[in-house]
Amino acid sequence: MTRPRPFTLDVPDAAITDLHERLQRTRFADQAPGEPWAYGTDLAYMQELVAYWRDRFDWRAAEARLNGFAQYRVRMHGIDLHFLHVPGQGPDPHPLLLSHGWPGSVFEFLELIPRLTDPARFGGDPADAFTVVAPSLPGYGLSFEHGQKRFAIEAVADCFADLMTDVLGYSLFGAQGGDWGSFVAARLGYAYPERISGIHLNLLPLRRDPAAPATTPEEQNYLEELRVFLKEETGYQWIQGTRPQTLAFALTDSPAGLAAWIVEKFRAWSDCDGDLESVFSKDQLLANIALYWFTGAIGSSFWPYYARMHGPWPIPEGEVVAVPTGYAAFPHEILRPPRSLAERTFPAIRRWTEMPRGGHFAAMEQPEALAGEIRAFFRELRRS
Repeated sequence: MTRPRPFTLDVPDAAITDLHERLQRTRFADQAPGEPWAYGTDLAYMQELVAYWRDRFDWRAAEARLNGFAQYRVRMHGIDLHFLHVPGQGPDPHPLLLSHGWPGSVFEFLELIPRLTDPARFGGDPADAFTVVAPSLPGYGLSFEHGQKRFAIEAVADCFADLMTDVLGYSLFGAQGGDWGSFVAARLGYAYPERISGIHLNLLPLRRDPAAPATTPEEQNYLEELRVFLKEETGYQWIQGTRPQTLAFALTDSPAGLAAWIVEKFRAWSDCDGDLESVFSKDQLLANIALYWFTGAIGSSFWPYYARMHGPWPIPEGEVVAVPTGYAAFPHEILRPPRSLAERTFPAIRRWTEMPRGGHFAAMEQPEALAGEIRAFFRELRRS
């Protein structure tokens, strides 16, 4: 490992020009019969989004927002790992690792991080401050270079554990995440319990093939929801988990195709009631999509799906994550297991909160609510 190097994102002008030219030449698919969005991304919305991306979206403004946070790269585990490292503003900031997922990026955290590092600025208690470390997952965004090795979730957790302790010197830290980030946090709690003060999740990474039968009506209802989800909502997982390279050619060559693949998930998984832009602005959506585009990282970002389908579950069958655990149950999360099932894997759940609004992209959808939950969960751990 080497020492972290300060990093500033600066996409070449030629890459932006190339993107605009590709968007200008977009060849759209026809619209399937039936309701808009019934079979995937809607044609009319894509035409509107591509036109906005081509003519109005300001990548330099998005870039400047990210560059407003202290960023670094460090050579470790065979790659240049990118991460944000934002000091807390308080008497004793607690180190907190934030991990994003797919199809997200560190752009998800731009509203959440200040609420964690400087709670007093938002009417909170400075004693709740965190020092936040938010890496780009290996193979994602600015932690990707062409030809680099691929990482399963277990390897991501090992890399992040070494980042926090061996590179940054935090012998004890908290971990938070949703989507793949929840798997990373859970794996850290399982593999490195001596380093983890607690984990906070906004998705529960439970096995999708429960070994034990349902014992309550809530568990039975969840298993029925899981059956429908596996049948109707996991096509992307099967493609990304079995033929990631084939799909990567299409999405690396076509910015419209990349946007269509990603934006459908933001609509389906968020608490937007079918109106995507009631929750996310085009600028927010396109900042995240454009980061995938400029870095060429979409194919590598599929790898955790391939690894999961062709290897063991990150938490071995029959094992538990015994570190203190908190969970924010957002109502439009893709899956919401009941607590009785969750406690079979996470027996040390100390905080379980039913959130009033929000979905899968909680850090973007409800940054204030999520920050409040994270602060409340770790508040008790700071005192213990």
